[in-house]
Amino acid sequence: MATGTTEAVRTVQTHTPDAPDKEALKRHRTLFRAIARRKNPPLRRTDITITDEKVVKRAVKAAALGNAMEWFDFGIYSYLAVTIGKVFFPGGNDTTSLLSSFATFAVAFLVRPLGGAYFGPLGDRIGRKKVLALTMIMMALGTLSIGLIPSHAAIGFWSPVLLILFRLVQGFSTGGEYGGASTFIAEYAPDKKRGYFGSFLEMGTLIGYTGAAGIVLILDTALGNEAMLHWGWRIPFLIAGPLGLVGLYLRVKLDETPAFQKLEATGSHATTPLPHSPHLSENAPRRKLGEILAQQWPTLILCVALVGAYNITDYMLLSYMPTYLTDTLDYQESHGLLILLGTMAVLMCVLTTIGKLNDRYGRKPLLMTGMLGFFLLAIPAFLLVKQGSMLAVLTGMALLGLSLVCLLGTMSAALPALFPTDVRYGSLSIGYNLAVSLFGGTTPLVITALMKGFGGNIMVPAYYTMGAALVGAIAVACMKETAQLPLEGSPPSVATKEEAIELVSSESREPRF
Repeated sequence: MATGTTEAVRTVQTHTPDAPDKEALKRHRTLFRAIARRKNPPLRRTDITITDEKVVKRAVKAAALGNAMEWFDFGIYSYLAVTIGKVFFPGGNDTTSLLSSFATFAVAFLVRPLGGAYFGPLGDRIGRKKVLALTMIMMALGTLSIGLIPSHAAIGFWSPVLLILFRLVQGFSTGGEYGGASTFIAEYAPDKKRGYFGSFLEMGTLIGYTGAAGIVLILDTALGNEAMLHWGWRIPFLIAGPLGLVGLYLRVKLDETPAFQKLEATGSHATTPLPHSPHLSENAPRRKLGEILAQQWPTLILCVALVGAYNITDYMLLSYMPTYLTDTLDYQESHGLLILLGTMAVLMCVLTTIGKLNDRYGRKPLLMTGMLGFFLLAIPAFLLVKQGSMLAVLTGMALLGLSLVCLLGTMSAALPALFPTDVRYGSLSIGYNLAVSLFGGTTPLVITALMKGFGGNIMVPAYYTMGAALVGAIAVACMKETAQLPLEGSPPSVATKEEAIELVSSESREPRF
């Protein structure tokens, strides 16, 4: 604190209410106003982004639906893992084929950090909209191509090679997806509703997963195992082509985010910094990857810890659980998918409520609830699933699902707020995809391998989930609360003119003594 400020505080504290020194108080008020003005220029209405709710809803819808189509493409592989293992890796026993299939599933995650490192800084340089359209095209082409690969019986060795190649295309494109979509929604949403609008991104994720699981379930029921093994598995992959065109159309029709437009204008034309936005004046959106790693590394570590814990729990429940029910507990494949579909339907019903709650009570309480839920309830949940009865399985899945929805409905608002506007897309894409690569995509493979290594101990998924949740709880405790606050490096964003006037008035009030 400046010396003048310290003297002012000391002087005010020495005066008693019985004998106020009016002249001294007047001098100190003037001093406080001068110091405040010198440190942070007064906020004006022109510095505040007033959002158009219709435009925000259209942007959220396009980002969420595009995200749903991306995760539809990606989820298909998870729900066809057993069949794909038999088609492309027919040698050896069923466990070996399944491990090979999950290893190929994990391959896509190895290149996600490369995709994030490429698409993220590119999105900070040329804009969020263009990069999100590009990732949609690549994902659709990669998924469509998988559906066209001849089986191992037809072309032998080249069949799994082509599968791995197109999985790499999928992984590289997905590297730019979550960071871009969450950044897009966060920069469009008003500060007090960022959690609510951000929850729709994960709604898109669940819709994509649900669509993939639903189509696989319908085909499996209608065609039977033999037809699915020979040609039925291709149908969900082939659907990706037209869906990709729909997603591309939605994203091309979007405008660039207000935050990026202001960043661009300030970096290109402005000669003075925007109030409350130091990053905009100091750095144009052309920061190199090396600079992001050098300057943002403490926050990147926090992001990796949060996302790692979140993704282990997410992929354990939404990707691995159908295989666990089928391969480990001998459920019919259709039954496992049906249980998962019911779980995801319940999650979608409460997801936006979680978004509203984290806007009202804060991101940290909801994230901590989810992490501690997994840590405390994982063992009881898996013991219930182990019982085998439908009621017990559904109860166990509900315990896991309610813990997960606290993370799903909050992360998409919490993560973009970790980084300043000029490096948000790049930093978030790098941190998010590094964590997903190391922990998320490897979850099915690691759990399957650990179960085999520990003699088929079916409680391994519970222990693995608990370890991830413990790390996540520590990370949540270390993060700053960002609910209802402007994004770093961006001016405040409000929903109405009345809110803007109120915000300006609240910042212009004189300090009271």
